[in-house]
Amino acid sequence: MAWKLVYGSVHDRPRKVIHVVRVVDDILEPDQILDIEERMRQHALSRYGDQAANVVVIQGRTKETLRLFGEPHCVTRVRAALFNAAVSWSPIELD
Repeated sequence: MAWKLVYGSVHDRPRKVIHVVRVVDDILEPDQILDIEERMRQHALSRYGDQAANVVVIQGRTKETLRLFGEPHCVTRVRAALFNAAVSWSPIELD
């Protein structure tokens, strides 16, 4: 399925990045979110060589309805980065 996705990253620790994928204008089922997480992990492995990529998936239309999916530590870091407007978004295609 083709969803409109945008990508951003948040620095977690020195030399460690959290990959953030936002689903634009769509609400997905939990199995679809897990599929996006896995595709992003494969993309991070092939592109950046990241063996154990931390991935957070965001969905929702407005700031009040955003839902973040991923490991709790990563979700907290991404939520703080979103609050501080520290995430730059760019389109991404995950095959």
